[in-house]
Amino acid sequence: MAAMTAYKYQAQALMRDYLLADPLVPYTSVLIGIVLCKMAYDFTRILSSFYFKGYTLLTKIQRIEWNNRGMSSAHAIFITAVSLYLVMSTDLFSDRVKGPITFRYSIISTSALGVSVGYFITDLAMIFWLYPSLGGMEYVLHHTVSLVAIAYTMLSGEGQFYTYMVLISETTTPEINLRWFLDTAGLKKSSAYLVNGILMFVAWLVARIFLFMYVFYHIYLHYGQIMQMHAFGYYLTFVVPSVLFVMNTMWFMKILKGVMKTLAKWP
Repeated sequence: MAAMTAYKYQAQALMRDYLLADPLVPYTSVLIGIVLCKMAYDFTRILSSFYFKGYTLLTKIQRIEWNNRGMSSAHAIFITAVSLYLVMSTDLFSDRVKGPITFRYSIISTSALGVSVGYFITDLAMIFWLYPSLGGMEYVLHHTVSLVAIAYTMLSGEGQFYTYMVLISETTTPEINLRWFLDTAGLKKSSAYLVNGILMFVAWLVARIFLFMYVFYHIYLHYGQIMQMHAFGYYLTFVVPSVLFVMNTMWFMKILKGVMKTLAKWP
């Protein structure tokens, strides 16, 4: 019993002094993010093989994409929950706290960004490995821009508020993936497919159009604070949301056309 207690304290000391030491938090969290991606990928594969009879009938590339989308959904749920918590339920980015909002960060906020960096590294590697089966150049551009921005704010501590505001848009990812799952499972004409399409449309409009407009407005109001950032962070604050907003708008038009087409065919 004494030996187990000693090992417990040694493990806690290791976590405190090394894995969770401030300089190592970003790198440790990135590694954890990559490991969690592998776990989510394998969990999706195992769960699907037991509960979805058609899984074994899918082609090899379809199974890989199926598992990959399960992984991306898990990341989306995680980072959306953390983003909403930090932005809305804590004082980290509150206006009640004195000091520039552009330089606020914590171990929790930095660690969560590290997990997200681990995801984008993993997903981008899979996209390149199987290119273009898991996505074309638009996905490469989206992931590269996101990865650079998140990695910078994770390492520098600058602009984490804007990073988390943009990451709230990941709330649309589970709906996008569910649409693909239902289509692949042959349920494109089901009520679930229609309802999910409407939810995806609403979520996209709120989280990827209206929310980005608010981000631009917030940047305008706090431009004086943004000017205090390093040059690279300053330009990222403007370029990344702008590029993603253009892509979001283009994808939104496709979603709108798809919803209207589906509704027109619905009895």
